[in-house]
Amino acid sequence: MNADDWANQPYNAHISGNGGLEQAGAVFDRNGVALAQTADNNRNYNENLSIRKALLHTVGDNSLNISTAVQSKYRSQLTGYNLIWGLNMPQSLRASHDITLTVDAKACAAAYDVLASYDKKGACVVYNYKTGEVICSVSTPGYDPQNPPDITPENESEYDGVYLDNVVSSSYIPGSIFKLVTAAAAIENIPDLYRRTWECYGSEEIGGSDITCVENHGTINFQEAMAHSCNIVFAELAVELGAEKMTAAAEKIGINASFEFDDIKTAKGHYDVSKADKNQLAWSGVGQYNDAVNPMQMAVICGAIANGGKSVNPTYIKSGTGDLMKLIGLNKGESKELFNASTAQKLGEVMRYTITDYYGDNLFGNLSVCAKTGTGEVGNDKKPNAWMVGYSQDQDCPLAFACVVEDAGFGFEYAGPVAQAAMKASAEALRGKK
Repeated sequence: MNADDWANQPYNAHISGNGGLEQAGAVFDRNGVALAQTADNNRNYNENLSIRKALLHTVGDNSLNISTAVQSKYRSQLTGYNLIWGLNMPQSLRASHDITLTVDAKACAAAYDVLASYDKKGACVVYNYKTGEVICSVSTPGYDPQNPPDITPENESEYDGVYLDNVVSSSYIPGSIFKLVTAAAAIENIPDLYRRTWECYGSEEIGGSDITCVENHGTINFQEAMAHSCNIVFAELAVELGAEKMTAAAEKIGINASFEFDDIKTAKGHYDVSKADKNQLAWSGVGQYNDAVNPMQMAVICGAIANGGKSVNPTYIKSGTGDLMKLIGLNKGESKELFNASTAQKLGEVMRYTITDYYGDNLFGNLSVCAKTGTGEVGNDKKPNAWMVGYSQDQDCPLAFACVVEDAGFGFEYAGPVAQAAMKASAEALRGKK
């Protein structure tokens, strides 16, 4: 009854050559580009080095070390393991065990080339917030699956994190992208929010210690505070809202929960101000204190804002064996309300204003993008996490994205170029440009 699980165990990979992939079906991208296939009893990966590295964490390699990858997660479906025949079913009786993914190889390579150029840990994901199809998903660091490294105790520090898909399995201090959560709470609980102004002089004492801002903004309203990412305004809003309302907003959006990704659950984010003092509560409103978020989680949240408040579960499986489609079909396309429609609309408006008023509307080519950047201060002599999250309003390119570069610097400077490359290439994939 548990034959598939048995066949997929790491200690049974020896039952066939190439880590159990000797007779496995092929893995294709959305356009039929072969990402992994077997020929002459050898498992081969795409001839393009950037594509191979970009899709390492999505496709996997011959090993089972990347547990969330397709070739690890769905190995029994790829190999056609059968309770009666095992892996030795006659070829004449074998059904197709190919798997087609939703990702676009060129889009993934474009994003990966920019992300990998920083030589930092990071992640970038772009998905269709209407259908749930993941168009681009890349994680660094990685390696070439065609020539995997021999990792030993002596060199393991050099390859730290290569087996982890940061898109789904890591969480990071968010910095100012968390202001979307604070903004949602403020929109729903402060009636005169859009009539107010605040004063920002670069720092303000709250709860006995200073809250600092990167600029002296002077008199500023809510929309301007989001566009210019004013820490003072969002710190004051968090304190005014209080721990209970801030927590309720974070819980409703799903910060402390996992999102379904086919048969995978994302890493949970974190928001807990139950023991926070006034100053810590203020910092939590700007994405510091003990806040944490996951990249896929943030893409889904942005997709919900774009989608009138309702999220759509992501998927990277376009087609495959019957058993596989039945397995992922349980959650495919499932939606959940994260925001009410009015809140989603207002968040979208202020995110759009952030691009048009502050960053410039030519960043993403001919896409109409709503976005927020973040710079998550980590401490311990590390540089900040650089973030950019958002979505496009275009009907033919309903794309939501999240990009993070660890130990980097300002979000716009480091995550911005990754997001631009990923979104432009993903839009070309949806619009049918080769």
